[in-house]
Amino acid sequence: MHDEFIALRPLLFSIAYRMLSSVADAEDVVQDSWLRYDRALADGTEIASPKAFLSAVVTRLSIDVLRSARVRRESYVGEWLPEPLVGEQLIVAGTAEVPGADSDSLSMAFLLVLERLSPVERAVFLLHDVFGYEFGEIASIVDRSAENCRQIAVRARRHVREQRPRFEPSREERERLASRLIAAMSEGDLDGLVSVLAADVTVSGDNGGVPPMWTRPIVGRDKVARLLLGLGTQLRGLPGVWVEQVDVNGQPGACVRDADGRLVNVFCFEVANGAVQRVRSVISRDKLRHLGPLADVRALQREAHAKDR
Repeated sequence: MHDEFIALRPLLFSIAYRMLSSVADAEDVVQDSWLRYDRALADGTEIASPKAFLSAVVTRLSIDVLRSARVRRESYVGEWLPEPLVGEQLIVAGTAEVPGADSDSLSMAFLLVLERLSPVERAVFLLHDVFGYEFGEIASIVDRSAENCRQIAVRARRHVREQRPRFEPSREERERLASRLIAAMSEGDLDGLVSVLAADVTVSGDNGGVPPMWTRPIVGRDKVARLLLGLGTQLRGLPGVWVEQVDVNGQPGACVRDADGRLVNVFCFEVANGAVQRVRSVISRDKLRHLGPLADVRALQREAHAKDR
């Protein structure tokens, strides 16, 4: 039975992460689902479908976690963003082995749209529209009738359709524009930045309420270009810091690392209509721990100041 759980783990993590937008919470929920599954088997419970049993447990636990998390997020200082997926975790959540686990449904923009749904709406929409569960299956999971679930899905789908982000259809074009932005920021090329930014481009960041932070989104090509120019100057002033272009939640992005490869922050870029429409930065240490060792930014700044003396 352990092998069955291992085989289902990518699906379970995919559901939990899309429900919670948190890697840590998703992993906790998946682990708890295994403990409940193992306990049920030990008690002699007959489980005809491990997938149905574990999907139900993961979804119910996620709904409970999300209800308490929403209260915390309402009092969050600064902008709240999902925990980014990079590397192996992105592969797990977006694996082709999981039906519906496409990159657009992992994007930060999409997850932020889902934040506006109630926990049950979010569960019904994801299970049906993203993962292909039948309403009869979903009804038993969320303790609603199949018809009620169908109505919930219609409402949720309408809201998501109205707010769903539009991405550049060509992956190559997305990556090309992201590469140009990273190069221009790294090289201090203001004209290069202006050339890839949309007129109404927006920058926002999640610092976990710890200074320095952007208290509100910055909007407009000129303001954003100068902001990124200044940020590039700051990064060049930190010893050994470099920028690695990566996929972040299935979209173009970048990891800023120190000389030892430790993470400073993560950028995610939204590209549409031939330009970068949105830049999101996650620097909150609580939201980056799952990605590996973190750099000591203050130590890097002290080292840079010492060299300038």
